Amino acid sequence: QVQLVESGGGLVQAGGSLRLSCATATSIFTFEDMGWYRQAPEKQRELVALIIIRGGTTNYADSVKGRFTISRDYAMNTVYLEMNSLKPDDTGVYYCKGTVRDTIYWGRGTQVTVSS
Repeated sequence: QVQLVESGGGLVQAGGSLRLSCATATSIFTFEDMGWYRQAPEKQRELVALIIIRGGTTNYADSVKGRFTISRDYAMNTVYLEMNSLKPDDTGVYYCKGTVRDTIYWGRGTQVTVSS
């Protein structure tokens, strides 16, 4: 059973930082890619950052380039999202996503709230 568990969300002031974690009980080599998506109230879920597990190639939404960094830790079977210079527009529920043989798995999400 593939499970993704997010943690690290919270309330932070604009300009602050948070680090999100997405842990899986299986090896992260199980996944072709893993990523972070977010959904703000009354908006569609959008891609924030993606990483190809074996190659390490990353992709970011334009709105977070230069501020967010996605990384993976093989030993911890965890993918991280380091978020700096946070803005109120970054507020939303952040979901971890993983792809295994064209099947997409989602975590339950973690709330990030950035106050102005």
